Amino acid sequence: MSLYALVRTAYSDPAKLGRLTVADIELKGALDGNLCRCTGYKTVLDSAKTFVGEYLAKAQGLKDGDDFIVPVNYAAANLEPGEVVSCTAQHDNPSDELIFPPALTKYSMRPLRFGNAERMWLRPTTLEQLVSISHTTPGAKLVGGSSEIQIEVKLKAQSYPISVYVSEIPELLFISPPTPTRPMLQFGANLPLAELESVCHAILSPTKTTVPAPTYAKGPLEAILTQLRYFAGWQVRNVASVGGNIATASPISDLNPVWVAVGAKLQIRTLEGPLELGMDDFFIGYRKTRIPSGGVIESIVVPLDGGPQEVVKAYKQARRRDDDIAIVTACFAMRVDEKGIVRHARFAFGGMAAWTISAPKTQAFVIAKPFTYATLEGTLEVLAAEVDLPYNVPGGMPSFRKTLTLSFLFKFWNAVSVELNIPLKGYPENLRSADPEDIIGSIHRQPSSGRRDNSDPYASEVVGKQEPHLSGLKHTTGEAVYTDDMPHQQNEGYGALVLSTRAHAKIIDVDASAALELDDVYTFVSHKDLPNPKANYWGSVALDEVFFAVDEVTAYGQPIGMVVAKTKIIAQKAARAVKVTYEDLESPILTIEDALEKKSFHELYDRRIARGDDIDAALREAEHVAEGTTRMGGQEHFYLETMACLAVPKFESGEMEVFSSTQALADCQRWVAQVTGVPRNRVVARGKRMGGGFGGKETRSSQLSAIVAVAAKKSRRPVRCMLDRHEDIQTTGQRHPFLVKWKVGFTSQGKITALAADLYANAGYSLDISGGVVDRALSHIENCFYIPNVDVRGRCCKTNTVSNTAFRGFGGPQGMVISEHYAEVIAHQLGLDIDHVRQMNLYKEGQETPYHQKVLDWHVPRLLEECRASSDYVRRRAEVDRFNKEHRWRKRGLVLVPTKFGLAFGVKALNQGAALVHIYMDGSVLVAHGGTEMGQGLYTKCCQIAAQELRVPLNDVYTSESATNTVPNTVPTAASAGTDLQGYAVYNACVELNKRLEPYRQKLGSDASLASIASAAWGDRVSLSATGYFKPPGLGYEWNNMKKSGDLFMYFTQGVAATEVEVDTLTGDHTVLRVDIHMDVGKSINPAIDYGQIEGAFTQGQGWATIEESLWLRHNGAIFTQGPGAYKLPGFSDIPQVFNVSLLRDAEWPNLGSIKASKGIGEPPLFLGCSVALAIRHALQSARKDAGITELQDFRFPLTSERIRMAAGDFLANKGTVKQRESDGESFFAYI
Repeated sequence: MSLYALVRTAYSDPAKLGRLTVADIELKGALDGNLCRCTGYKTVLDSAKTFVGEYLAKAQGLKDGDDFIVPVNYAAANLEPGEVVSCTAQHDNPSDELIFPPALTKYSMRPLRFGNAERMWLRPTTLEQLVSISHTTPGAKLVGGSSEIQIEVKLKAQSYPISVYVSEIPELLFISPPTPTRPMLQFGANLPLAELESVCHAILSPTKTTVPAPTYAKGPLEAILTQLRYFAGWQVRNVASVGGNIATASPISDLNPVWVAVGAKLQIRTLEGPLELGMDDFFIGYRKTRIPSGGVIESIVVPLDGGPQEVVKAYKQARRRDDDIAIVTACFAMRVDEKGIVRHARFAFGGMAAWTISAPKTQAFVIAKPFTYATLEGTLEVLAAEVDLPYNVPGGMPSFRKTLTLSFLFKFWNAVSVELNIPLKGYPENLRSADPEDIIGSIHRQPSSGRRDNSDPYASEVVGKQEPHLSGLKHTTGEAVYTDDMPHQQNEGYGALVLSTRAHAKIIDVDASAALELDDVYTFVSHKDLPNPKANYWGSVALDEVFFAVDEVTAYGQPIGMVVAKTKIIAQKAARAVKVTYEDLESPILTIEDALEKKSFHELYDRRIARGDDIDAALREAEHVAEGTTRMGGQEHFYLETMACLAVPKFESGEMEVFSSTQALADCQRWVAQVTGVPRNRVVARGKRMGGGFGGKETRSSQLSAIVAVAAKKSRRPVRCMLDRHEDIQTTGQRHPFLVKWKVGFTSQGKITALAADLYANAGYSLDISGGVVDRALSHIENCFYIPNVDVRGRCCKTNTVSNTAFRGFGGPQGMVISEHYAEVIAHQLGLDIDHVRQMNLYKEGQETPYHQKVLDWHVPRLLEECRASSDYVRRRAEVDRFNKEHRWRKRGLVLVPTKFGLAFGVKALNQGAALVHIYMDGSVLVAHGGTEMGQGLYTKCCQIAAQELRVPLNDVYTSESATNTVPNTVPTAASAGTDLQGYAVYNACVELNKRLEPYRQKLGSDASLASIASAAWGDRVSLSATGYFKPPGLGYEWNNMKKSGDLFMYFTQGVAATEVEVDTLTGDHTVLRVDIHMDVGKSINPAIDYGQIEGAFTQGQGWATIEESLWLRHNGAIFTQGPGAYKLPGFSDIPQVFNVSLLRDAEWPNLGSIKASKGIGEPPLFLGCSVALAIRHALQSARKDAGITELQDFRFPLTSERIRMAAGDFLANKGTVKQRESDGESFFAYI
């Protein structure tokens, strides 16, 4: 929708064909309010670029239906085959576009009043009416863009009985630009932020018709634009108003520090008359201002009379560059006279107190002092004392926030020096940089580019071709039906969960009477509605958790019950009315460190891998020994479609039909049957598609399905539930945080001889499949390194947090991260290049892993060489070294990282697939199998396999859905094994059908259609339906058996990434300059899908390693990062600026027994995304060296802007470090 609006606006005038540019799409924020969890954004941007004028000009001579080559690398002048994609031309017809409804253009605005006793809306049309309402109705809530209010209503359950819509009052929408005699900008309080942005641009970049006044200062306007560019997302800026942002009085507002620093005035209208308030003392407390009761902000006046000697700069730091709330914002205004004396200074900050503050002591210190480095030193000291924070400050990050204020001041002081051309006397040489932008600038992005091989070396008639995802167009147009899109059933009810609000407490009483008294509330269900107490227990490995809490809750957000009502709004209101009485138990265990201290483990799980000599002896005999601790955080799945389920009771023999967004239909069937007290043959679980899964819907989806089924059975009506984002995050678990203590032995040449490690995962309150996650971490702890002596052990910590679960990679990335840590330490300790350490320790063909599996078809050495060559790694590494020598504050890092990911389920029984294939007499084919479609292209690949084997076009093959009554006893679609298992089962079913049809093919000839062949076979009573089954041979590794047993994996998917980053060490910002990925995916069944999987997995891994940070509140054990406001996914501007992907070609895989010699690709590239954080660490080594620090920084993922900034270790970070005092409590956040 954002792209459509952008394109339609740009080309509304046919005469301006080339109007849209790549910069419009990527650099000006048009898409920054949109998130994607699957694609890695590159394919979206490549599609968007086809609307750029340069490309459209090439299409003007084409007719509809003509083939058209579209370049996807915008930077390339001479296009090569790898830089283009083929498509079909389809010209736009403006007459087909929807027009604005004519009736609305004739609508005459008039005051409105509508609603009921519970909610009343008023719409005044004049300022006089608004002021009257404000005075006569003090509790009325003024609503402009509703961007803040909707958050309060949706997430905080706030209720506003009277709301006043103010966005169409002309007196609040005016703009009065500056003139030579009136050097100020004045505008109405309800002016949308996007319009203010346009106004400032127009004043600063005048046209012939908009000549600016020659005397006003531009600094305030530039500061406004600086903050507006990264203020929320484009959609919010289009509706949110300036006055609304001021009146909200957010302590982390991007703009309020600007108004304070530039001395803006507010024109207030009251019933008594106009009033002017200065912004310098406007904020008086948390969400409190000096607006008198009944007063309304009419306009904002921004003075522009600072003169040529005034400099104004604004700054903001967040977790992510685009569409993110600030951690700290600041604006500085300073005027220095011709003699170099500071005559005016005003410094304002957001994020440093409960409201926007200025720094009066610091300002007073600066005034009348010479503009020198010595003055800067003194100013930093005064500011550090003035903005000091307690260790347990609300919002956390005290050291980072304090350091940012100092860093911003340091940047500003240098900016003043440059703009006013005043050299800073006494500036230390070790802090200087030849390039002023090194200090005063910010990280800049270029439009993204990149290339894929885009070749199909193993293509046959259908398999191996780059076919589009079969549902891709439906996804784009919105026609794809997801669970909650299904039509409402007759008498359907909506279920809302009642969740615990304690992390560890006894349940004394659950009282639903108030909820049941509400109109249109049908029932309340709890554990009392189950057929027996045992039916409440569930779990994948151990039956150690309950669907409904009974006597005790062991995590915040644990389900206690469900309310069923007529609508979602009523059900959620009723759920809030259920009163739960608790008795708190001992303090909750939240973190791995807490669990280790209290020895809290899931005792059922204790795993070990060992091979070689006694590990203690091997470490004693090693030339060198190093040890360390690696700490990794969790990661929220954040699939775009939250958990959803529709349960439809059939009222005959206890039958139930369940439509679920799940990766595991058989598990859904199992648990629904259990909680409704029927055999599994009475339950049909169905799923057409999911809007993403990433492992999060493998086990945890069963919890919601079971609860909804109980509600449907009790209420005797269909019940639907789709969790809101905060409910989903509270209840469904994440990637496992890990803490690993390791010790490694090695030679003076860097050869690793021994590895011992203890791995601890935060499993949460139940075991779920945490054991399997730790299994995979143990089996990937050596990554691509051959280590002769290994002894590693894994434990699952039991904590009072939501039960953690599968996530793309399933522990493998955590294990491989450890290998990079100890390799880095070895290189540092020996003074070697880490590339040398990696290369020296690589596996060789045929060597055995610590779990006694031979490494066969080993292509990592070749991939490293090819990636080193294609990325120009050696030359660029030298350039990085040169860049870092020339820059003190901006640093670059470049790494070359390999991966080896084992493909198979860790549990032998799960490695099986089944399929059912029907041929109809018109020649069409229906394929059903045990896999589920979550956007990864499994349906598409399986249809390609069937089309290839049955010798029909792909369009003749279709998969409608997955269901337990077509293919029973299925395994979860996970472990990147969907195509390996289900694709082979489809193939086997087709082989069986071909055996039956072969006589008819011979009889009717090679040109006969499948329709004629099928009809002839049917006439002879030959079945046109076949089942297929597949179980890969050779698997059967026995855990804790240190001798050779079966293999743990079918094969290894391998890859390499060369990744370069640039870091601003003063703020913690970073950008990914370039990534080159080389992957061995075998003979790809569909390279187009595999490219997308590689790019998407890389971006997800990058997010885990850098900006995606889950935070828990220490005081109550609740997860803080419950939605996109606090939890940050990578956005469009976070992906690599240059993103190249290449698939291994001209190779042999003699030992690969997979379907069509292809390899699973969903999970293996994810670890390569961690190369971004490893490259950041490389950059920080240079920063720390410049700061006189020789030791490596602590190894902790994610490497957020906070950790980057504080790891730089410079004098500002030292000044900003907040130490814990005896009077301080624990930190505000817990990092579990």
